[in-house]
Amino acid sequence: MSLSAEQIVEYRAFAEQLADAAALAIKPYFRASLDVEDKGGRLYDPVTVADKAAEDAMRELIQARYPEHGILGEEQGVAVGTSPLTWVLDPIDGTRAFITGLPLWGTLIALNDGVRPVVGVMNQPFTGERFVGTPQGAWSSGTPLKTRACADLASATLMCTTPDMFDTAERKAAFEAVAGKARLMRYGGDCYAYCMLASGFVDVIVEASLQPYDVQALMPIIEGAGGLITAWDGSSAQHGGCVVACGDPVLHAQMVEMLRHAL
Repeated sequence: MSLSAEQIVEYRAFAEQLADAAALAIKPYFRASLDVEDKGGRLYDPVTVADKAAEDAMRELIQARYPEHGILGEEQGVAVGTSPLTWVLDPIDGTRAFITGLPLWGTLIALNDGVRPVVGVMNQPFTGERFVGTPQGAWSSGTPLKTRACADLASATLMCTTPDMFDTAERKAAFEAVAGKARLMRYGGDCYAYCMLASGFVDVIVEASLQPYDVQALMPIIEGAGGLITAWDGSSAQHGGCVVACGDPVLHAQMVEMLRHAL
């Protein structure tokens, strides 16, 4: 479904309203004592009342304003709509950072037009930062974002949330081969690292085991800033899995060549 420029403006404004609602739900719980559940799985997967309250707040607004739209959220799954448009929500991306008091987390909100995500918001209410991407560009609190040139892995700053996310020996080896050639390797960051890539402070991110709600909001932000974000074989990143993001398209092509065999 192709959206007009006017529709993009409308849905971007609404996405920012969702971010405001999620922020109100989350802020009382950050750096506060709260119970944490483990959703289970291969890795520790925490969830808190803040995650649930924020997603509830966003879903309520979507269903009131656009009842025909679909919703995919981390905590409540899929609500099928009658429209091709789907809101993709991660109320707190970086819950492990959240429960340890670190501000490297954010609320992720994407609008997928049925083909790809066309509006993306990453909101960090504690630091007061908001990153927004559309087909017209990307911005941080109104300031245009631009990735930096870095065509050489030996000069690159590489980020990854955790090496534990590589779920096969081949994928872990592929990541380590890339990390061993980078100038600087930093762990942690979750969605915040992708926004730093869009801001020109990080050059490449290599990750695996991602869900659609982990990545869809970040795609318009990175692409709007001039970067590329894809699966390891260069196909769309919107389904999650193994993802590589680069600020420089030349470096991205090199990364795909280094990683695609492990996909």
